[in-house]
This record gives sequence, structure tokens and C-alpha cells, in this order.
Amino acid sequence: MDNKLIFDRFTIEDLSIGMGASYSQTITDTDIKAFAGISGDNNPVHMSDEYAENSRFKKRIAHGLMSASFFSALFGTKIPGPGCVYVSQTLNFKKPVYLNDTVTAKVTVTDIDLKRKRVFFKTECKVKARTVITGEAEIYIP
Repeated sequence: MDNKLIFDRFTIEDLSIGMGASYSQTITDTDIKAFAGISGDNNPVHMSDEYAENSRFKKRIAHGLMSASFFSALFGTKIPGPGCVYVSQTLNFKKPVYLNDTVTAKVTVTDIDLKRKRVFFKTECKVKARTVITGEAEIYIP
């Protein structure tokens, strides 16, 4: 899938276990610098080639939360779509993401609570076949 997001809007009744969506983006130097500016995280492992070369990663890595933020893009624009509200998110950072890696974020419905208007998701980011982030999310649909 490309970087274009299709704005969908699902009611909670439209959703079913197993439904999902994905989003891919290639991480650039500009992205990392912009994320550092927004987040205030100027850790040299993200910002300095020289520093990163001497780290365990051997080259600069992207902020983990940058890749994780792609889940928010999916929830707010694809499934369930505009108007939903993030309730919680767990994140397990498995592997680093490097400059010029293409990250694919995927969310999959795992449970639906109609009474509380909550939808639960498995969340995962991959770079090619390598899993870089796993987790779970809870979304409220007003």
C-alpha cells in the first residue's frame, strides 16, 4: 500500500473481528529531524551519524514512537476512522528502524465491546519481514 490514506468511517456495528488496515511510510532524515523537533527527543543515536556509528546500532535509528504513531494515522483515518478516540496502547520495541527503512504499520480488530463502545486491536510494525513493534490498542468510538 502507498502513503495515501483513504478516509473511512465505520460505526462500531460495521466492525468485525479480523478486520484490519495497514499504512506504509519510508523514514527519511527530514522525518527524524521533524519528529525530534516536535517531541524534543534529540538523542544523538537519532541525530548524529558519528555518535550512532559508535553505538550498538552502528548507524542512526528512528525514534520508536515515530513508527508507533502510524497506528494513530490508521485509527483516525481508516479503521474505525474520524471521530474515534485512543484509550490505550501497549508497545514492545523489538528491533530498530533505520533511515530509509519502509515501515508498514498494521492494525487488526481482536475484540469489540458494543456496550462500552470500545474496539480492541493487535498492532504491529514491520520492515520487510522483520517485526519491529508489537502491541495492543483500545479505541473508543463515540
